[in-house]
Amino acid sequence: MKQIEKVAVVGGGSFGTVIANITARNGCDVSFWMRSDELAWDVNNRRENPQYLPGYEISSRVLASDDMPAAVAAAELIFVAVPSTSFRAVVREMVSHITPHAMVVSGTKGIEPETFLLMSQVLRQEAPLARVGVLSGPNLAREIAAGHLTGTVIASDDENVREHVRLLLRSESFRVYTNDDMLGVELGGSLKNIYAIIAGIAAALGMGHNTNSMLVTRALTEMARFGSELGADPMTFLGLSGVGDLVVTSSTPLSRNYRIGLALGQGKSIEEASKEVGQVAEGVNTVKLVARKADELGVYMPLASGLYRIIYEQESIKSILSSLMLSEQALDVEFVASEDKTLRRTNV
Repeated sequence: MKQIEKVAVVGGGSFGTVIANITARNGCDVSFWMRSDELAWDVNNRRENPQYLPGYEISSRVLASDDMPAAVAAAELIFVAVPSTSFRAVVREMVSHITPHAMVVSGTKGIEPETFLLMSQVLRQEAPLARVGVLSGPNLAREIAAGHLTGTVIASDDENVREHVRLLLRSESFRVYTNDDMLGVELGGSLKNIYAIIAGIAAALGMGHNTNSMLVTRALTEMARFGSELGADPMTFLGLSGVGDLVVTSSTPLSRNYRIGLALGQGKSIEEASKEVGQVAEGVNTVKLVARKADELGVYMPLASGLYRIIYEQESIKSILSSLMLSEQALDVEFVASEDKTLRRTNV
């Protein structure tokens, strides 16, 4: 397999920063596109990204720039890690400057509001010749930066994309698994944000580990139920990009979505909660899209529907939680592998 010589990372937030740095430490030159010339200066001269990861030393092989054409030109592999709300616009700006058959990997967890498209599907539309992949998993950037043992999943229908990313990102503390169910992996990364908000609400109301465990388990069932309806393999949700990501974001204030839930549970409005968190929390937009899509498809998702009513219809949090306890179906386990993948192991 030909060695990758130039990698680009598009998006100067915390996740883009750690991906750029891991890749550079593994011996690649990395072009790092950031919106702000000031932030790019900090990376190039102070070797840190003080806005998102202060104190995290960035390799000298990372060259930051706010010049998109210069950043992505001749890059063989490009990671895109920007908020879902600006994903299409950024990709559209980027695509005319990249090699037509470049590998483009989304690190963004979200759903496009107007189209209900996942980020890989947006990539397919905007860069039809690119070889597309998705990177997802329980990947809190601050913990990656601190060197905590972390696993992630690269999903693609292109084996070369999966293998190149696995080799470029693996390290002593960062393990990369592969999967060919790109839809399931991407849905897991998007849907779990909804349930992290619910877990934050429950924590703010003083509910304990029993409640969190029940919420996480029922959330996983909803995710698999919804994903299966859209064509994903429900067994994928038992891997890192499903239950793995769900567990971590539903149990720590390091998760923006969990912090949104904490603020809502303390009686703050969604506007006040979003202002307090300060960064984009994808779950706020995702729950609106998913609850409506679930109604359209006839998929039973009481947790997602309940959160939608709390945020967008100002219904009482306590009454919603009480109704959830009364309305949930009785069946515990609903996971069934599709016929052709019954014996397939995910995240090998």
